[in-house]
Amino acid sequence: MNSFDYVVVSIDGDYANLRRTDVEGDGLKLVARALLPDTIAEGTKLHYEFMEYSIVE
Repeated sequence: MNSFDYVVVSIDGDYANLRRTDVEGDGLKLVARALLPDTIAEGTKLHYEFMEYSIVE
């Protein structure tokens, strides 16, 4: 199973724009906030693995 690292770039209503930090590129991924931890804010670092997002301390 693949795992990826993201940072929350912006939050727009029920969605958040995530940018991968483990590869180069400026593409954003739009993700429903219902799939993300409740306490996210802009700048929060996330780890995605096994179809779950978790906050990286």
